[in-house]
Amino acid sequence: MAVKNAQVKSALALSIEEKLGYPMVKRITPLVTQNDRYQSDKNKDNQYTVRTEHGTLKRALKRQQLIKIQRQQNLEAIMGMALTLCPEVTARGRPDPDWLEHFITLAEDIANHSMQKLWAKILVGESITPGTFSIKSLQTLKMMTQREATALQRCAPLCGYLEKEDSYLILHGYYKKPSIFDLLRKGSTESINLSQAGLNFPNILTLMDINILYRQEIESASLQKGQSMQLVYLRKKMTLTAKSNDLVLSYYKLTQTGDELKKLLQSPINKQYKQLVEKAFESEFTLDWEER
Repeated sequence: MAVKNAQVKSALALSIEEKLGYPMVKRITPLVTQNDRYQSDKNKDNQYTVRTEHGTLKRALKRQQLIKIQRQQNLEAIMGMALTLCPEVTARGRPDPDWLEHFITLAEDIANHSMQKLWAKILVGESITPGTFSIKSLQTLKMMTQREATALQRCAPLCGYLEKEDSYLILHGYYKKPSIFDLLRKGSTESINLSQAGLNFPNILTLMDINILYRQEIESASLQKGQSMQLVYLRKKMTLTAKSNDLVLSYYKLTQTGDELKKLLQSPINKQYKQLVEKAFESEFTLDWEER
């Protein structure tokens, strides 16, 4: 345990030195007199001080220089990745200058390699089709915690693309409206336990809190026998065709911000989710899958 504590302390000391530009060392504790006792009590919670002859102003200036250097390195990494990822296609214009300034301001603090790659994809997407990513979506991505990012990653392989609305949704069930001749019967209902596909209810609440998912479940219009709905999951297209009348689909719908960020996470359909959909819908729907 002592070794692990020492390793943590060493790592913390290194992180502090990288950010401050100076190492911190333990204070030399002088003999305490009655007059010094107040000052000693004040320093009891801080036993370390910066090891340098430079004054506070010079130390502050150096820290600002280190921040600028790190931000420049972050931007250069993101823009280099963007050029690497950018395909040889014809652009539909150039990104709006104001959008580009906002992008730079937000992206320059992104030091994590995986997140840098996402920001590079945003720059590529906006360069190909200006207006693809809103500033609001950039701000959401910038403020996203690791827990929120994980929830988004778990959500992505469950999202089907509804082409006619240019939006994504997570299909999770349906119900059949009761017949007018059988009002006491509630009608058949089927729902998918999304946690079995890796997206639990706390994940869903998290995505709602950061405006990736709408807060309320949404229902489709009633599907009559023979009517269908198509959803695209990256390289697969699923067609759901109703076997009977008055079938209503239920789903979670992504917001505009969610739609934009989902485009960054192009992943195939979750295999477990695909099996759950097939099992839940097979009695009332015909499911056809085709490669795209």
